[in-house]
Amino acid sequence: MIIQGYNFFCDLPEDARYVRSPQPDERFIEENMVFILPDRLRKFRRHLWHVRRNPGPVHVYVPLFRVNTVLASEPLPGGYGPPQNVYPFYTHTTRRRGRALDYYVLFIFRDKDSFVRCQSAVELAGPQE
Repeated sequence: MIIQGYNFFCDLPEDARYVRSPQPDERFIEENMVFILPDRLRKFRRHLWHVRRNPGPVHVYVPLFRVNTVLASEPLPGGYGPPQNVYPFYTHTTRRRGRALDYYVLFIFRDKDSFVRCQSAVELAGPQE
């Protein structure tokens, strides 16, 4: 995967969750979602982006917009459903103008130092069984 304009990226950790409005009203399926991040990732909230794949044969992804987030220690926003696991949400694609679009949520960085720090924080929880 190549993120246009960014050199480094991390996936969301397995202990991240999200809440979603029960009555969606959005252009993108993620617009009404708020992600609940573990407190250890508080310094990287502004690096969390929704990205989508460019149409065509190349696997280049472009950032769409920043993700709305709260930390696990903060109160959840009102008007949303119960917290859900992030995966396997992104196996679903949305349809726009007759074509399927792939969306992902990634921490994206321009510098290696921030990427390494975030990757360490993401991996702290380890695999959940």
